Amino acid sequence: MTPGSAPGPLHLVLGEDEFLTERATAGVVAAVRAAAPAGEDPPVVSRLGGPEVGAPQLFELLSPSLFGEARIVVITGAAELGKDAQAAVMGAAVDLPDQTVMVVQHTGGGRAKALVPDLRKAGAQEHAAGKLSRHMDVVGFVRSEFRGLDVRVAPEACEALVEAVGTDLRQLASACGQLVADTGGKVDVEAVRRYHSGVVGVSGFTVAERAVTGDVAGAIEALEWAMHTGVPHVVLADALADAVNSIAMVGTQRGTPPAELARQGLPPWKVKKVTAQTRYWSIDTLGSALQVVARLNGEVKGQAEDTSYALERAVREVGSLAGAA
Repeated sequence: MTPGSAPGPLHLVLGEDEFLTERATAGVVAAVRAAAPAGEDPPVVSRLGGPEVGAPQLFELLSPSLFGEARIVVITGAAELGKDAQAAVMGAAVDLPDQTVMVVQHTGGGRAKALVPDLRKAGAQEHAAGKLSRHMDVVGFVRSEFRGLDVRVAPEACEALVEAVGTDLRQLASACGQLVADTGGKVDVEAVRRYHSGVVGVSGFTVAERAVTGDVAGAIEALEWAMHTGVPHVVLADALADAVNSIAMVGTQRGTPPAELARQGLPPWKVKKVTAQTRYWSIDTLGSALQVVARLNGEVKGQAEDTSYALERAVREVGSLAGAA
């Protein structure tokens, strides 16, 4: 929904991220309540999911009340609804009673995948709640959180916060709000380090920068300290992958204006640093490093029995490749 627009009666919250799903749903509820006429009772919110979703249950929730109160019906887990339940949801979606809003939470897949285009055709307002898997998208989420709090924060500070907190969006959103409250809106890298010093002292970016410049011993030392101080293994792997991918982007597009690289996801402030790092790499060694970080991504997400060992091996391999260029 755009700011100031009246909420429609039908909403589709689409994506697999639980935090974004619940936030989008809460946003619809808040908008409906804000649009309610003054003096009226707030809408009654009901949640229905899984085996509870069926024609009788929906009929009971959506039937006109003697008191005529407004209501919001939230359908959870819609991706796994059976055929009868899907038909019941669509029957309700195309003929919602007055003063009734229905919110359907759907991952986009599952056996009820066809429900998504059907809801779109029915005119549902769509709210994105997909998982953010790329590092730059998570950093972008942090920037948008600060913008939503009316605070401008430099990209470097956003990067530092992701490094400190990890990629859990709920924790990041909480950290953004707390930083703004604690600093009076003056959030910079030093503020992040001050409030998250236990982790940021040695970050995944420290490990990655040493590795991609061929400093194997320094990278391993930083890696051991980062793991000791609690930096999540997934964050360390993401930082290494981001460093290698950034070098590949810049190294294969020499002479490309920073503005063009920014459109591809590399902030202008980072271009100069990455350009200096490309001298440690050749096309062949970069190709090998990209394979290393791709393998590591799977290993830290469940494919490896020992993620600490997988991280150390990958850091050594990347560092050795940089030194061999």
